[in-house]
Amino acid sequence: MIPQPTRSRPAELEPDATRVRPRHRQRTGPAPASAPAAAGSHRAQWADAAKGVCIVLVVLWHVVVKDYLQIDWHVGVPVPGFWGRLGEQFLPLRMPLFFTISGVFAANAAQRPWRVVARSRVAGFLYLYAVWLLIHTVVLAAAPELPTDRATSALGLLEQLTVTPSNLWYLYALALYFTIAKVTRRVPRALVLAPAAALSAVAAAGLLDTPGNRAGLYQNLVFFLAGLYLRPQIQRWAATASRRRLLLTSGGYVLALAAMAVTGAQQWFGVWPAVSVVAVIFGITAAARLSRWSALSEPLARLGRITLPIYVIHMPVLALLHRLLLVPVSGLGGSAQGLIVLGYPILLSGLVIGLSLAVHRGLLAIRAGWLFALPGRRTVEAAA
Repeated sequence: MIPQPTRSRPAELEPDATRVRPRHRQRTGPAPASAPAAAGSHRAQWADAAKGVCIVLVVLWHVVVKDYLQIDWHVGVPVPGFWGRLGEQFLPLRMPLFFTISGVFAANAAQRPWRVVARSRVAGFLYLYAVWLLIHTVVLAAAPELPTDRATSALGLLEQLTVTPSNLWYLYALALYFTIAKVTRRVPRALVLAPAAALSAVAAAGLLDTPGNRAGLYQNLVFFLAGLYLRPQIQRWAATASRRRLLLTSGGYVLALAAMAVTGAQQWFGVWPAVSVVAVIFGITAAARLSRWSALSEPLARLGRITLPIYVIHMPVLALLHRLLLVPVSGLGGSAQGLIVLGYPILLSGLVIGLSLAVHRGLLAIRAGWLFALPGRRTVEAAA
């Protein structure tokens, strides 16, 4: 395709399985979130909706553990603890499902020549990781109260750039996983999946040193590779999802969570990855069924197509909001806190997502699209 002077779209969070398009220049401002709908009409609605749910769960979890539970609540009821426990129930689902879908989308891209993959995927995601790591480091320095990983020295920044990824570890992981997928493309799949599954089990059992976000890096490779290798089976599973299957998979997930909690088996070898597999199967089934309800699935799918700006921007936004809200909300009386304690995480998550998208549009309006895609003649448009 010949580049034309039309509006640009930044790369989305997941790798594209279908297309690489030229990078365009903007005319007057950013395209609305719904603009790509026609271009992405061939995409799987269930996968976009699943991405939308996953990014909402990412933001909600960060809101709960980094802001909500840091507030001095004196309401006399255990609502804050409820939100914390609820968020923990999605831990085996959120990132494993996100990486599985990423692997599904990566199936075609991983077959492209090394020079294409090295630039559009490996270099592209590493570039985004490095740029936003610097931005996060500066912004998070202004909100030292926020309990999150941050570099406080040049050595710490170098460590986050190389061996111990920051809160942006998902971008780092995608670059690494794409490299592994390309290097092992001629190796029998079982000989790649088995070590990846073993690594996940070892990391989840606490048998490896996992400072920072290394645990997530080690645990989720197997899900990316599973999505990559099992794409046809996953698509058939989604296409044939039934109400009965939804009931069975949701029941299986609840039972797995309950059994793990009752036995205290979270760190038993192999248990956490096994529960995550059950969670991913449930997540795919639920997303496929959800896609039949357009009133709910279409907004989630639109959100799922713009995950990158939410992912990279939401933490700085949350950090600044935390600095503004922590003391005032903690100082409210019990009756005033009682009015907001239940809905606070939902309201703040919505605000963080909305502000992240507003910042994204503002950056595109001032021609800062280089913050969302590797500069050059061509840019990757990630699609579902």
